[in-house]
Amino acid sequence: MGCAKMNKYNAKKHIIYGVNFSSIKEAKRYCELCILLKAGEIKSLQLQVPFELAPAVKFDDEQRKKPALRYFADFVYFDKVGNKIVEDVKGFETKEFRIKRHLMVTVHGIQVKIV
Repeated sequence: MGCAKMNKYNAKKHIIYGVNFSSIKEAKRYCELCILLKAGEIKSLQLQVPFELAPAVKFDDEQRKKPALRYFADFVYFDKVGNKIVEDVKGFETKEFRIKRHLMVTVHGIQVKIV
């Protein structure tokens, strides 16, 4: 386990089991989820899962097409009952995250759990 440089929100990047995390808090949550996975409390743990919130678009006054808007969930897994859980680890919520969280419910019907 080792630390790297700071990111734009002054969170220390962390590497655990060869996986890069944006913050120590996110790395700790990963360790917690790994314990739950091993204990059989959750299954199918995935990291940095992309969700499309709006498709790519071409504006008349621009030459290039704008890429699709995406939200990358920190963690996605299934609980014992089979419910899909989408988590995001946050030290604080940004305006951009609040918009993407809103769109996750609107577009996909998925509630993002903040840890």
